[in-house]
Amino acid sequence: MQKFNIHSVQAGESLRSIGTLYNLDTAALKLFHNSHCGVKDMILIELTGQKEIFLPRTAVTDKNRLVKFDRANTVGFHPENWFKRFGVTINIENNDLKNELKYETSVRWLKTEKRLHFFEIDRTSNLYLNEEEVNEIADLLAYKTSKVLYPLQISVDEQGKFNAVENISVFKERWAAVKEEVYKEFEGETVDEYCSKIEKVIFEPDAINLYLKNDYFIRTLFFGMYQSFGKDFQTEIADSFPVVNNPVEPRYEIKLEIDPLKDEYDLVVIEGEGRLNDERTVYDFMNKAPFSMIIEDHPVMNHDGNFRIACYLNGDTQLPESMYLECDIELEKKKKIAVVVAALAD
Repeated sequence: MQKFNIHSVQAGESLRSIGTLYNLDTAALKLFHNSHCGVKDMILIELTGQKEIFLPRTAVTDKNRLVKFDRANTVGFHPENWFKRFGVTINIENNDLKNELKYETSVRWLKTEKRLHFFEIDRTSNLYLNEEEVNEIADLLAYKTSKVLYPLQISVDEQGKFNAVENISVFKERWAAVKEEVYKEFEGETVDEYCSKIEKVIFEPDAINLYLKNDYFIRTLFFGMYQSFGKDFQTEIADSFPVVNNPVEPRYEIKLEIDPLKDEYDLVVIEGEGRLNDERTVYDFMNKAPFSMIIEDHPVMNHDGNFRIACYLNGDTQLPESMYLECDIELEKKKKIAVVVAALAD
């Protein structure tokens, strides 16, 4: 991410006039420029033919381009009255298998209570697998039975991070109608077995919690990007993502960075990169172990996995317009998840 701005020196300009233009002390301006330029372009006392001057990233004449921060360069999360429709694309690579899922969904803010924000999420389109509407019986059953979950209500904390599913109790009430609809369209042992599996999930709170916790769309949109970025517009976090099916998700150490200037599309840009940082080995993850099987005082951390995220917020509301999350981990072969979330036109 760009660390500075560049001012093209015009005829007759001086170090002082440039500093005045950007409301910068001349000594601070000279120090910043000299720390970013080559030796031959350094300023000793006054300008000596320099064609460009390096400026701090926040030095602009149009102050509307600056990102609005709270204290300690914190990006505030204020989703009140927010409603947005998103297109979602999920790419899953597991060994040599690659699949792409696409669908549309809506997100509506409901209320704020006890420092949590509540949202309603609803599927608003059919499901597409590898560019074709799902038609295999297993895929159709998965899609039809998933209707029991929607509309889904979740809570999100003040950093924009997913907290919990809040309407689990209604799934049991919805199931009878969904099951009846499924049996009108399908029949046979496959349907019986599938419905039985679904009932074991929705009638067990811990199971349904784990199932919904693994929702890639929810976990991407509500990853928790509303952080305090400090004076350098950077922060480091430790977080997890359900790249593998495990009650204890793989943990990653991630460095997030925000551009204090909105981009050419008036968007706030936050980017992050990281790596796996977990005590569990490849074999622990393959065996779905929730913790390391080797207990050590100073364990060797497993770093065989990468994490990348990019978030683009509306410059006025500072709410997501689009996001990209990519996460992988080495098993026998690499397992990789890539999620694209993009706002749809109203």
